[in-house]
Formats: sequence, structure tokens, C-alpha cells
Amino acid sequence: MIYYIASYIEYLNAQRGLAENTLLAYQSDLYSFAEFLGTLNIEEITLIQRIHINMYIKYLHDKKYTPSSITREIASIKGFFKWLSMNEYIKHNPSLAIEQPKMPKRLPKVLSIREITQLLNENMSIIQKAILELLYAAGLRVSELTNIQLSNVNLSAKYIKCKGKGSKERIVPIGNKACSAIKRYLKERDFTAKKNNVSSKYLFLKENGEKITRQEVYTFINSIGRTINKDISPHTIRHSFATHLLENGADLRVVQELLGHSDVSTTQLYTHISKKRLKDIYFSINK
Repeated sequence: MIYYIASYIEYLNAQRGLAENTLLAYQSDLYSFAEFLGTLNIEEITLIQRIHINMYIKYLHDKKYTPSSITREIASIKGFFKWLSMNEYIKHNPSLAIEQPKMPKRLPKVLSIREITQLLNENMSIIQKAILELLYAAGLRVSELTNIQLSNVNLSAKYIKCKGKGSKERIVPIGNKACSAIKRYLKERDFTAKKNNVSSKYLFLKENGEKITRQEVYTFINSIGRTINKDISPHTIRHSFATHLLENGADLRVVQELLGHSDVSTTQLYTHISKKRLKDIYFSINK
């Protein structure tokens, strides 16, 4: 089965252009499923039946996996068997009748404009300031931020190019504060590159000249969030960017383009956040 998983991951990489982290997640999910099947002495893909998939889902429930994690695992399995069936490695797709668990609708965390302003006024390094300003100015995913190249940044025209999910490229405008923060950082970056004798194409570099990692950005954002007693991630900044745009009259389709959402229904989530925030403000004033 491992051979087929490897071939499937190669297919996803070559044909669908998925991000490396997405590919690793699919691979991890399928390896976990294969390991479970091994405990049932099932090694051949042709022997896998719907009952085995259901047993695996029950196993995940018993292990206290969250509904979102189980949903992702099922999606990975269904995609894998669809590919196996499409390539006629199996005669019947045992995952067809498998249903996804109902996901509880939870609104993402959002910071207020005042809280974002507090964060931006905290003491931080030049690179941290540029990262935070850019995350909020452009609503980037953390993977998009870490993969920005120098050639993607146009400070005179005030925009950046970034590649989102499925390697879809989009252009996002950025404001004066983000541009100023990046300009200050670029001087430091030049010094870092020369000191380490590196010629990197990436915008954000660590002190040793290597590209900054997603985890390092997560750690920084979480740390800066604690200064205002908030448990946040880079995605919290992205959620706040979208919500603040809608609260200030931006068109939903424009926000969809800026975020790089393929489906406007994903963006519509932020309209619910805006309505909830307005309701909370109203009742806090009219107690």
C-alpha cells in the first residue's frame, strides 16, 4: 500500500500543484491509515472494504481526534481511493458511501483595530515589525509570507505578488506603513546576506541567512499576542484583516480576491463575524 500512497502523493504534487505542507498532511493521514490496516493484517489495497474505513474512523473517535482532524483524514482517504479507482488499481471504491462528520460552526478569532494597533506599537525587531505589518496589510497565509521573494515586492507601486493554494498567484496592494517597515528591513536584510555570504531569493531571512520558517513566524506572533493577553496565530491576523475590510465597507468579492479564496462562500464567513461583533458592541453599550 505504501507504494500506492507514494505514487498518489507524486500525482498530487505534479498534477495539482499542492503546497508542500498540504502534501505532507495527506501523506501523514494515509500512512496512519495504512498502519491501522496493518493491525488488521490487511496489506493489499484490493482487500480494503468500507467496514475497514469505518473501523478506522471509530478508532480516530476513540483516540479523541477533533471533528476537523477526522474530516481531514476522511478527505485524504476518499481522495486516495478516487485516484486508485480512476487508475483502475481497484474495481470498487470502498470510500464512496463514507460520510463526513458534521462540523460545528465556529467563528475564527478576530482582533479589534485597537488590539492590532497595540500589537504594532509593541517593541520588536525590524524584521518582526516588517512581518507583522505585512501580515496585516495583505492578509497573507503564513506559508505565503515565508515564500515571498524579493522579486515579488514592488514598493514604489505598493503591491506584492504571492502564491496561494494550488500555486495560484495574486497581486495584493499594501499600505504606506507596511512599505516603510519593509524598506527599513531591506537595509538589515542586505547586511545579513553580505555577512553570511548568501544570495537568497527570499524576502525574509534569519540572522544566519537562511529563509525564515513558518514555525518561527508562528512563535513570534504567539509571543507578541501575549503582550495584550491574546492567544493568536498568523491566521488570526489574516482573519482580522478580512473582517476589518468588510466592517469598513469593502466589497465581498474584493476581499475574496485579496485573500485568494477560490469560493466566495469561504469569504462569507467574515460577514458573520462582522454581524456578531456589531451585535456585541450594541449590547455592551445598551446594557
